[in-house]
Amino acid sequence: MDAPSPGRPMRADARRNYERIIECARQAFTEHGPEAPLDDIARRACVGAGTLYRHFPNREALIEAVYRARIEHLAGRAFELIETLEPMKALEQWLHDQVAYVLSEHSLALTLKASMDQTTETFNLCRTMMTDAAAAVLIPAQQAGLVRTDLEPRDLIRLGHGIATACEHSPEAAPRLLSVAVNGLRPV
Repeated sequence: MDAPSPGRPMRADARRNYERIIECARQAFTEHGPEAPLDDIARRACVGAGTLYRHFPNREALIEAVYRARIEHLAGRAFELIETLEPMKALEQWLHDQVAYVLSEHSLALTLKASMDQTTETFNLCRTMMTDAAAAVLIPAQQAGLVRTDLEPRDLIRLGHGIATACEHSPEAAPRLLSVAVNGLRPV
């Protein structure tokens, strides 16, 4: 269902196939929803149906893998930012990245989440990854006295999601609302 276990690394060609399948599935799900034909996804990825099913035994496993890959990317971005930017800049950039993600992937994420059981290990793992990512950018900014101490990591996630949802039909307003929100994060 998920990426291969860390105990046994995937061969380079198998890793490329896995990643290509996920990307092609993301595109197909964006165009056709979660019912996109799996044979079409295999064709797009230039692999046989056997290769697709070897990595993903069923549609649900592929849907979960696509959703997880997008969340892993966004969550990983927080840890990249805290290594390269000052605390407040890292928080601002990650919030900006989160809003951009929701704006660009909103309908796909809603579709995938609707077709997933929200009690699955993957869904819970994604929630944890996002909370950990938000904490990674929030806590250093709080410790530096740059952000209110009453904020919780989930508040950042809610804030970014709220701005993106509000700007779904007016994405040009997102940077302005982000600026207002970031100013509101500062201590009073």
